[in-house]
Amino acid sequence: MARLINATTPAHLAAALPDAVARLAAGELVAFPTETVYGLGARADQADAVAKIFAAKGRPSDHPLIVHVADVAGAAAFAAELPLVAQRLMAAFWPGPLTVIVPRRADIGSEAAGGQDTVGLRCPDHPVALALLRAAAEAGVPGVAAPSANRFGRVSPTQAAHVASEFEAAPDLLVLDGGDCAVGIESAIVDCSRGHPVLLRPGCLTAAAIEAAAREPLRARDATAPRASGTLEAHYAPQAKVRLMTAAQLDAALTVWSSTGHKASSGAPTLAVYSRSRRPALAGVVLRRMPDEAAAVAHELFAVLRTLDATRAPLIWVETPPPSPEWDGVRDRLQRAAAA
Repeated sequence: MARLINATTPAHLAAALPDAVARLAAGELVAFPTETVYGLGARADQADAVAKIFAAKGRPSDHPLIVHVADVAGAAAFAAELPLVAQRLMAAFWPGPLTVIVPRRADIGSEAAGGQDTVGLRCPDHPVALALLRAAAEAGVPGVAAPSANRFGRVSPTQAAHVASEFEAAPDLLVLDGGDCAVGIESAIVDCSRGHPVLLRPGCLTAAAIEAAAREPLRARDATAPRASGTLEAHYAPQAKVRLMTAAQLDAALTVWSSTGHKASSGAPTLAVYSRSRRPALAGVVLRRMPDEAAAVAHELFAVLRTLDATRAPLIWVETPPPSPEWDGVRDRLQRAAAA
């Protein structure tokens, strides 16, 4: 099993950093927390190191990774240019849950970018991630490519234990345990490489907040947009089949379910439900109440999906989130989970 190292206090982090940095510098993998999810990191400037990420995750090598840097200045190592709109977004949201896609320098990061001439850059807002990135930069590692630390297409990890469970057969993997991720869903991704900002993946930041910082409206995604991490139709999926329903649809489905005599077998439930509405207990059904606030749901979403999946229920029914903008990131993750 992967090796978990406590990094939850300044003293523990200081003790853990030398080994983690040495591993990154040597081209090895290190898993670490960010405010969004845990990342599986390798130095982004070395092809062989980046290849280990794709191999460990089972991820197609043309599916680009996000390169994490210690600060705005660190972006210059990978960016051929930083368009004005990218600069505005970085000034407003870095460190934080926003990735900007910009033109890539031709001499670095091709493998991390999935072969594209653009690269996604982010500066995370987490003390462990920032300490790791700063120490790595001092050791000659200009940036760390880091997708979510899980098998490709599965539920993203928001706890160190999630990472360990994903990579049980990787005893050499070092996982810096920085506690639970505060945000809980991946960063918003904005393409800034083509003159106007285009939202490729929603996160916890609303489109209105991004537009205010960019000082111009977001354009719609088109066929020429660069490929971006976490934007495949089916993604973020547990083993159980996820189905989204409105509250009314869920009520009707549960009525039918209970009337047809579904019963748990071998001690495992037959159904798990995650909804904002309070519901009476049903035999063989695991009920989990969804918080009323979008940020609270984002924080717990992936952990809840993992918990419900661990019950071995073959189905997870989820109440569709409200249509308001603050729910866009949660809705996106659930729609992709349901498409798997």
